[in-house]
Amino acid sequence: MNSSQTLPIIINLIAAMIGALGQYAYKIGGQRLKEVPLYQNWQIAVGMLLFVGVMILFLVGFKYGGKLSVTYPMYATTFIWGTLIGVFLDKEQILAPQIGGIGLVVLGISVIAYYSQGY
Repeated sequence: MNSSQTLPIIINLIAAMIGALGQYAYKIGGQRLKEVPLYQNWQIAVGMLLFVGVMILFLVGFKYGGKLSVTYPMYATTFIWGTLIGVFLDKEQILAPQIGGIGLVVLGISVIAYYSQGY
């Protein structure tokens, strides 16, 4: 991995984790919309704040020289984090095709990271 892209990549990986947590907050908030009006739904507000944090992390990554074609694909790990959150917090079942899809995401991210050397 190109050392000039290492910090921006790590920042985008952190953003992906935070983004997955934001999606989970939206899910919980969305389930409560029948009981609680939107303006009183703190889970949706938390989700919004988390996504503001994601956007700030994107900006920080770009400030440190992140290249969009290298760092943004790292945000695709949000699919992995979201699946793990579903499995561990919501006790969702994970199926073989999902595991295969996660493997493809990891493979794609690895190829991008590997070929960012000398970029």
